[in-house]
Amino acid sequence: MDAAADTSRDVPGLVDRLFRREAGRLTATMARYLGPGHLGLAEDIAQETLARALRVWPFRGIPDDPVAWLHAVARRLTIDALRRDAALARHAPALALDLAQAPAASEASFADELVDDELRLLFMCAHPDLSADMRTALVLKTGCGLSVDEIAAGLLRDPATVAQWLVRAKKRIRTHGLSLDMPAPDALPARLATVLDAIYLAFSEGWSASAGDQLVRADICLEMLALAERMARHPITGTPATQALHALLAFQAARLATRTDADGNLMLLAEQDRALWDRDLIARGLAAITQAAAGQLLSEYHLLAGIAAEHAIASSFESTNWNAIRAYYDLLVDTNPSPVHRLNRVVALAMASGPEAGLGALAELENDPALRGFRLLHATRGELLRRAGRNAEAHAAFRHAFELARSEPERRFLRRRLA
Repeated sequence: MDAAADTSRDVPGLVDRLFRREAGRLTATMARYLGPGHLGLAEDIAQETLARALRVWPFRGIPDDPVAWLHAVARRLTIDALRRDAALARHAPALALDLAQAPAASEASFADELVDDELRLLFMCAHPDLSADMRTALVLKTGCGLSVDEIAAGLLRDPATVAQWLVRAKKRIRTHGLSLDMPAPDALPARLATVLDAIYLAFSEGWSASAGDQLVRADICLEMLALAERMARHPITGTPATQALHALLAFQAARLATRTDADGNLMLLAEQDRALWDRDLIARGLAAITQAAAGQLLSEYHLLAGIAAEHAIASSFESTNWNAIRAYYDLLVDTNPSPVHRLNRVVALAMASGPEAGLGALAELENDPALRGFRLLHATRGELLRRAGRNAEAHAAFRHAFELARSEPERRFLRRRLA
């Protein structure tokens, strides 16, 4: 029964949250019925399903079970698409019967293989016949529900480039008939690294949104944490690197409530009330990092989890072991000298050795093309210059960061720094 009295609720906000959580599941379920050449159609059906919710719910009320409503509408739209498409028409009766008998929403479950539709889609998108860029973009877009602009922000790439990766990936899936079925257990490890990277990048977008009115999208963070936990429990995907990612996301998620104040303003780590950090999540992270210690491999996520653990166990900002964090970043840059890791190492160095040391290291990054238009590089320079007492130079750096920022909470923070 529709809850007609609920029409006053924030329908666009609810649909947006459901889109983040359900779009991948809807796409995965419908793609399994439509076949590998129709991934784009499955995505269109998911989009149209959510568009219908936006049109219908404000007038008829939000259903008692919104997720079941979405899956029921998606099934009907898929049946209509089967009947319209000549290539699918001869299979339409049997597939329509299967869809009609399908449960309203897939339950998350594991057997010897991954049978969870959402995880099935992540691993399908990480197909080894696609290039690394295509795989990552497709997992983030189709599996995690990120927009092209959000993916581009996370990868420090131009949105047009990311859009081209997606077009080429779907074309290759279609022309080569790449399977949408779950790969066999022995094929999962080859796809695991891409899936872990995508989950981390999606979590990072939720942790610090690249645009919009909210800095933090807790729904994205918690969904990615849940995915990491489900993978960590699986006998094949639960590798030390997966355990380390699970630990990292648990440590980070423990601090979500203190990332912003009651008005949505950015709260720096030094300003956060550690009494509000989620101790259960920190304990979960410590348990996961212990499991991650098995084996000889030291992955990027082991090092990131080690950094997050140092923050989580410090009783205060002042007691943070910045020398240990800097050492972790030294190893991390040796493992993966990405622009973001190098920038974060500068921050750790500045905290351990002073702002001038940080500014010296930052000068080495300023000509990196990937960072030239990155707002956080200019914000970091501004903060280090401010701490060094070079206020005029700090003002110019903060001004540059403000011009590049697209998140309103970040712009408010930088506006306060400028003032």
